[in-house]
Amino acid sequence: MISADKKAALNDRMIKLGILEEDLVEKFVRGTGSGGQKINKTSSCVSLKHPPTGLETKVQRDRSREMNRYLARKDLCDKQEEIILGKKSAGQQAREKIRRSKRRQSRRQRAKTVVNKRQHSSKKSLRRSPGAND
Repeated sequence: MISADKKAALNDRMIKLGILEEDLVEKFVRGTGSGGQKINKTSSCVSLKHPPTGLETKVQRDRSREMNRYLARKDLCDKQEEIILGKKSAGQQAREKIRRSKRRQSRRQRAKTVVNKRQHSSKKSLRRSPGAND
């Protein structure tokens, strides 16, 4: 259950961002994914649309409809803040970080890595006992 304080804080945030409760189009749909009979019977997934800004969100994180309604409104506020403030969300930042880490190294960077590995190897080879012949 969501506390009254959290609901009030979210409501204030929505007003500051120009998202009015009257403008929202809210639908309850059946969720997708695993869950069997329960998920096929209940419409706890919340689809929320704000026509003035064109923002949409669909939330199915929790089993309760009330919690999903709260989370959908929170997501909508997050998206609106991203647009207004121009900052990137945590999800976007995580995706960009993964993309950067998967990017192929340049030829110059690979050459530097090889040089560093050779230096490290020679340093460690000096630590071997004198009788060891490799």
